[in-house]
Amino acid sequence: MTDWESRLRRALADTSEQPPRPMSRLELPLNMDKLLLTPALLKSLRPAAVLAPVIRRQHGLTMMLTVRSDRLRSHKGQISFPGGRRDEGDASAAANALREAEEEVGLPPASVEVLGYLDDYPTMTRYLVTPVVGIVSGEPEIRPCEDEVAEVFEAPLDFVLDLRNFEHKLLSREGLNVPFFELNFGRHRIWGATAGMLWNLANKVAETP
Repeated sequence: MTDWESRLRRALADTSEQPPRPMSRLELPLNMDKLLLTPALLKSLRPAAVLAPVIRRQHGLTMMLTVRSDRLRSHKGQISFPGGRRDEGDASAAANALREAEEEVGLPPASVEVLGYLDDYPTMTRYLVTPVVGIVSGEPEIRPCEDEVAEVFEAPLDFVLDLRNFEHKLLSREGLNVPFFELNFGRHRIWGATAGMLWNLANKVAETP
């Protein structure tokens, strides 16, 4: 087991998808996270889950990410984790994330060991996303669903967990400057919810002895 895998396991060892779930800080100004994310609003958000797949490669651990297809109605061309809204048949957030990963990129659920969970992330599309971190064994054949995924790529885990690689930027929306994180890997611009989830993971690992 590599040092990065050991650190990842320690950082996620005490996480659970059982309520009460921690909420990811959105870094809004004037402590507006607490003002905007009222209990009533959170209750109205639709549950969803994503899988953050960590792949064992000969040269080290990588994080798998996808580029969303232009055929999709929202967030076309953006970089994300495989995932989506929770179905009635999903027994858990982990089951939700694993099902979506199999549908989107052909990742067999049996090849994924769930390591733990990141903080829930509310999105502007009115979802409350539970990020599930899993490590993938073997060399699974990746088969992207063309209707949903334009590209699958991997970034070194030590790169996406390095807090120095994140940029803090502002998006002007309806007169409010909304901060967000951005992570650039080659020609890939990772931002928004996905970068926020990676920032959350990077902090968890950094804070773990």
